[in-house]
Amino acid sequence: MIRKLLVLLETGVVLAGLLLGLAYWEQNSALRQPLNLTQEKLLDVPSGSSPTGVLNRLQADGVIKDAFWLRLYWRFNLQGQSLHSGEYRMAPGMNAESLLDLWQKGEVVQYSVTLVEGWTFRQVRAALAKQVKLEQTASDLSDPELMAKLGHPDVFPEGRFFPDTYRYVRGMTDVELLKQAYSRLDEVLQEEWERRAADVPYSDPYQALIMASLVEKETGVPQERGQIAGVFVRRLQQGMLLQTDPTVIYGLGDRYNGKITRALLKEPTPYNTYVISGLPPTPISMVGREAIHAAMHPVAGNSLYFVARGDGSHVFSADLDAHNAAVKAFQLKRRADYRSSPAPVAAPALPVDAVDKPASEQQPTDPKPADVQPTESKAAEPRDAEPGASEQPPKPQTDAEAPSTPASGPGQ
Repeated sequence: MIRKLLVLLETGVVLAGLLLGLAYWEQNSALRQPLNLTQEKLLDVPSGSSPTGVLNRLQADGVIKDAFWLRLYWRFNLQGQSLHSGEYRMAPGMNAESLLDLWQKGEVVQYSVTLVEGWTFRQVRAALAKQVKLEQTASDLSDPELMAKLGHPDVFPEGRFFPDTYRYVRGMTDVELLKQAYSRLDEVLQEEWERRAADVPYSDPYQALIMASLVEKETGVPQERGQIAGVFVRRLQQGMLLQTDPTVIYGLGDRYNGKITRALLKEPTPYNTYVISGLPPTPISMVGREAIHAAMHPVAGNSLYFVARGDGSHVFSADLDAHNAAVKAFQLKRRADYRSSPAPVAAPALPVDAVDKPASEQQPTDPKPADVQPTESKAAEPRDAEPGASEQPPKPQTDAEAPSTPASGPGQ
């Protein structure tokens, strides 16, 4: 009897060993099987998906076989491992084990969108709306409703987002991306505020942000930012109107058609610095760290005016006579190749709406491509004024003691 039991036990052990060996072989075969693909394919894993459900879907689609063994492998070898949502790249030549390895590491396909210095919030929203891989949850919201959804219900959105290249995965929402950009702007602004020059005339970081937006819109030449900020700060300190055209353009909104007339310079809007004293009430665009730094560290000097040369740079003047001479030289006698901003760089900029191409396949770009100039925020074109108007600009209806000559000449 004991002998029979021993024989049965030995037989059971042998059978169990055979079964385990067969299971090991089946599992290895399932792991090493090549994916049934003839071309690269993206596997979409929505939020909340389980490995079991995705493996079953792949088997139903004919991409893999023996999903049962792959499910067992995940259960016993990767227990507790979450499956990250997003898209996974599957390519011919990959096997099932390589795919599970991607899942384990969470190596999802990433996309990118670039928010450009000088853009308005309207342009930011338009750029995000073009990202087809980004879940659109704010398209029907007004700006105040969107800011409330971001957790900042009483904040005006202009200038409150940091321009940069942001990466995202399929399934991420536009609101999530905007939260990143909002937080990043707060971080940069606070860092620069803590290192600001001692004598800057701002009562809080927000005023510095407003000034930075004026600097951002007035020049695309990096080395001039501090000089532009210096001119504006000195004009503020001396009680002069800032008289900068980008504020006029911003205040006009959709009515701006590319020209600033003498009548528009006199038109009162909350942003027209030919009419209002001091800074406008809010920023007029997004700003990069360099412009924020310039606003916090204006270059010392005595210049109170500047005018565009026509190549994107400016001539700075300390008095009205020198400024009028510069206006005459560079504005009234414009070259055929006159530019109010620097010429585009040779390398083409990545289009913001290149949305179907994963970030890993995109070429690196400067966050501020020189050839991206949105209509609403471009530098003002020559004013529709009589000859000689630039030498004696119209006097705004404001404090009689405020000088009436703009910091920048016509065309700025």
